[in-house]
Amino acid sequence: MLRLWSFGARPTLPHCRALQTTAARNAAVEAESSTSATSSTWRPNSVRTGLIARKRGMTVMWDNNGVRFPVTVLQLENCQVTANVRTVRADQSEYHAVQVAATDRSEKNATKQMLGHFKKAGVPPKRVVKEFPVTSDAHVPVGTTLSAIHFVPGQFVDVIAKSIGKGFQGTMKRWNFKGLRASHGVSISHRSAGAIGAHQDPGRVWPGKKMAGRMGGERTTTQNLAVVRVDSDLDLIYVRGCVPGVDDAHVMVRDAKKKMTQLAQHNSAKGLFEKILPKGLTGLPFPAGTKELAEVLPPVIIAPSARVSNPFVPRE
Repeated sequence: MLRLWSFGARPTLPHCRALQTTAARNAAVEAESSTSATSSTWRPNSVRTGLIARKRGMTVMWDNNGVRFPVTVLQLENCQVTANVRTVRADQSEYHAVQVAATDRSEKNATKQMLGHFKKAGVPPKRVVKEFPVTSDAHVPVGTTLSAIHFVPGQFVDVIAKSIGKGFQGTMKRWNFKGLRASHGVSISHRSAGAIGAHQDPGRVWPGKKMAGRMGGERTTTQNLAVVRVDSDLDLIYVRGCVPGVDDAHVMVRDAKKKMTQLAQHNSAKGLFEKILPKGLTGLPFPAGTKELAEVLPPVIIAPSARVSNPFVPRE
């Protein structure tokens, strides 16, 4: 039986990822991205890189009709591209990504390995290094300095960060439980969780049961936030609403997966070309919004109000 099995056709094993092979592929991708034209146009199937920003705090703005709304101010701190990644998976599909770093730091506070990595990219040492998956046509030349103009006022973005830690919290605050009755039949247990188990069968607490515990302090994504204003001189991005994280925390900002990337691909496949991008937008900076692009555009760009009527004027 073993002899018959040994003579049979064996399945081909996937090739292991070798360091030399990956380095050579990344070098080839960097060469291609450096020679590619920066004036390429954005397509509905394209996925751009994201940015690393600092959450500076919240303030308010007023639209054209005088309606007040809250915004969060995000600021870029010398956000630069440090590498382009191309990896072949076991199923022969390709993974493409752009590595971005932000916030300069002194050389004495960086490891020798990272100093060599930054020196190869031609950028100063950075505090935060992140990787954003992109499509094969969205690689950015290494060393490129990204600007706030990468995001266009009127589009939607997703913001990823570590949420504010709330400590050990009860079920009412952590899971929005209703609690027990406030008047009759309850004795000093108004905010308790109540019963957590069943009878002798199953005789245990089911995994994943919502109970009291530590709240916050985990990676969170806030989706579909509208970009209302961009200041390229100060590298400020104003997004409508709140984002996770404490003030001055590093956050990752990318094109909204639902309202930008997936919606554009869906409407393009259906032939609804006028609905590929949000109303008022004709395109996005591709492959990225750089400092050179910001110099030829106005320093401050504000998105028009999405309201079609004045809410302070009574309807007839």
